[in-house]
Amino acid sequence: MGDGTAAMRQARPLRNPSIAPASPPRLCPIGDLDDEAWEALTERATEPNGYYLPEWLSAVSATARGRIGADALCAWDKTGTRPRLLGLIPLISLWRAYRIPLPALVNADPYGTLGTPLLDRGDPIAAANALISEARASGARALLLRDVAIESRAADAFRAALASQGLEPAIVQSHKRACLDATRDAEELLRDALGAKKLKELRRQRNRLAEIGEIAFVTSRTPDEVARALDTFLVLESSGWKARRGTALLQHDGDSAFIRRAALGLAAQGRCEIVTLMAGNTPVASAVVLRHLDRAFYFKLGVDERYAKLSPGVQLTIDLTRYLCANPEITTADSTAAPGHPMIDPIWRGRLAIGDMLIPLRRNDPAFAAIRAAIALRHAVREPSRHFINVLRGLKEKRP
Repeated sequence: MGDGTAAMRQARPLRNPSIAPASPPRLCPIGDLDDEAWEALTERATEPNGYYLPEWLSAVSATARGRIGADALCAWDKTGTRPRLLGLIPLISLWRAYRIPLPALVNADPYGTLGTPLLDRGDPIAAANALISEARASGARALLLRDVAIESRAADAFRAALASQGLEPAIVQSHKRACLDATRDAEELLRDALGAKKLKELRRQRNRLAEIGEIAFVTSRTPDEVARALDTFLVLESSGWKARRGTALLQHDGDSAFIRRAALGLAAQGRCEIVTLMAGNTPVASAVVLRHLDRAFYFKLGVDERYAKLSPGVQLTIDLTRYLCANPEITTADSTAAPGHPMIDPIWRGRLAIGDMLIPLRRNDPAFAAIRAAIALRHAVREPSRHFINVLRGLKEKRP
């Protein structure tokens, strides 16, 4: 662990754990949050969220393009000798999120499509209540939680906390995306999902890939391994349509700095690994996978488009499915993909309900009605085109 701990400290400098703030602020920059308290909360979280882990979220807020400088809304228990963090949401203003000039807070984009807050599982309703109170004390009139698992214990805690105050949340939009039940037998799961004919075709394509060289599924876990594999992933991710669209991580200094820092820091904790499909000495597909508690998160995939007709991304995903199902510590994997994604949906047949939860902070507040209407209008205008773009992107990623 010596080398791993050193790498983690290099990736994200730790604050002095012996210095505890006498009265931690309710809203502070992500970079100023007490690391020890944050890490302890992640171990006690009601719901896993790999994108709210300290090493990930701090790296995003430090350098990621368009995501720099988020604040953290915090709920603290100050009854002990050292303040204990009970809940956390990274936040930006509604103006920064949507250019809507109304008094609301919005959870910040963590470079991953999951915004479920971290709540202490000891009493998640109390943690949700405390966060609502802190948001209200900040002067906001509403709190928008984007991309929340709306059928989760964390979402239920917010509903219960609001109900105790005579309030209820509004679901602005919702959808279902692919997830994996990793407790199942992988071969049975794949047969049920793809059928014998599709599996036979994929075996034929795999045999074609094997003409390049022996096929191997390689996992990189240690910081040194992850650092090397990340270079391969970034090159693959920037070699195709993502580069042509200008969204590859390697194309932006801030994005590449974020992923290097985050991956290294999380690898030192056993929370990030990179999986690569090799054909001999040639990497044909690679992906970043995060872990938090009993859940895995399929962050991004890069493929060598020279072999697109042989479905390297699908091949890697099938191997990843077997790998996750064989791990007794993982019960679920979140694809974090767009709904209806043509590559992952046919393989991972589980579905996770995701939505935007708008939380009122005062009863009978006309400002909340205005905020809700403005967000709904924006969604109605933008969502059809966004869905169309996501479908096109998914088809490009599939490239059967």
